[in-house]
Amino acid sequence: MGDFGARLAEPNTLVWQGQRLLINEAPFTCTFAQQPVPMRTRLVLLSLLFAGTTFAQVQPVAMLGPVTMTEATIWVQCKTDCQAFVAFSDTSDGNATPHTVEHATASDSEANVMVFRLSGLQPGHTYQYNVVTKDVVPASTLQPRPYEFTTQPLWQWRTDPPEFTVAMGSCNYVNEEAHDRPGKPYGGDYQIYNSIADKGPDVMLWLGDNIYLREPDWDSRSGMLHRYEHTRAMPEMQRLLTSASNYAIWDDHDFGPNDGDRSFVHAETSRELFRLFWPNPTPEQHGVGGVGTQFSYGDVDFFLLDDRSFRTRTDLKSDSLTILGKAQIDRLIEGLKASKAPFKMLAIGGQFLSTAAVFENYANYATERAAIIDRIQREGIKGVVFLTGDRHFTELSRLELPDGNVIHDLTVSPLTSTAYDPKEDNTLRVEGTRVGQRNFATLTFSGKRNERSMLINVFDSDGKLLWERRIDQPK
Repeated sequence: MGDFGARLAEPNTLVWQGQRLLINEAPFTCTFAQQPVPMRTRLVLLSLLFAGTTFAQVQPVAMLGPVTMTEATIWVQCKTDCQAFVAFSDTSDGNATPHTVEHATASDSEANVMVFRLSGLQPGHTYQYNVVTKDVVPASTLQPRPYEFTTQPLWQWRTDPPEFTVAMGSCNYVNEEAHDRPGKPYGGDYQIYNSIADKGPDVMLWLGDNIYLREPDWDSRSGMLHRYEHTRAMPEMQRLLTSASNYAIWDDHDFGPNDGDRSFVHAETSRELFRLFWPNPTPEQHGVGGVGTQFSYGDVDFFLLDDRSFRTRTDLKSDSLTILGKAQIDRLIEGLKASKAPFKMLAIGGQFLSTAAVFENYANYATERAAIIDRIQREGIKGVVFLTGDRHFTELSRLELPDGNVIHDLTVSPLTSTAYDPKEDNTLRVEGTRVGQRNFATLTFSGKRNERSMLINVFDSDGKLLWERRIDQPK
């Protein structure tokens, strides 16, 4: 099987390096005839045997989703109907027995997607995992090495908050010539995915325009599915998808047509497929709808906002133009008020702070933008940082309120779509932070309790540092 040098001899027996490995399936244990086998090797061999002698293993597309202190989410998609399970092991204990999550069956009606919840994990432990699928095609290759993740540590009441890193970017375009615009390819520099993975982030936050629906895609469920599957299967993307904990918001090119709003006829189908391909902590905010959610990592809270489900057109003759809608804004302010985090990260597709009233910037919804800023000030909410995308360039904006409180907006764009560097009058731009090429950013949170800082690093597609800024926890 591949280059691993293992073969099935008979039911419950695997031959590897001349040794006969006996497998007991309940509980899942291994007996090795002559020599000990490292845990990583044992996990791969166990996965191979569990695939069975009647069936052969076919490598699916996998993604690591949310990871908490005691649970991890593994998203899996097969090419066809299949059965699968996840074999995993705690590497913090060299004698630990590999475990499995119960088999699941993928179906075409759910795009052959399965979501596994690895529960009962220990805080701060590192786990290796293999995704094993069964199919009736001839034997193919085995995943050569297990993937890996680390659960969040239990630090409260014990230590200072942990140091951790979040990577992010937006505008992710994977070319498909048959469906793309004629001429120069719009996407490129796909090495950026491995450049991000090389930084070793704990979290990867996708800031919208993650798949770029094209004209043949957004009028049907099958068209939208094709775009998701085509993008998710990108070979260069696989290492990042399986090594960092992935979360996502959406923007217009995940939702439907360019600049799409709540009038889009297939909005509910878009929501269904976004939830299917991005296993965020919750499918929506209770009582709000849409695809918004939130999560905590370390001592930082992340609010993932939905800028499409409730958006009105800017050219309506109305006094109630909105992007987020009243219910979502009320829930956001309540969540921010309840948060004890030193930094409160608000992820939304388009720029919030920029004073340039162009394209889909929040400056075009000036009344609602001002109302949100006013509520943040009146409630005394500190440490607010907007994380935005959409614009095909990167910049940091800073707004100091009359009471001295500061709001930041970090725009990070694009990952692989074409970059632009237009001349815009954003009076809140921090000098020296404008980037007009493909790029990504990392945020590293560190420091003692009550003395935390956020280090922003922006890199080009090859991982070269372009600029950095440090923001300290507000007093």
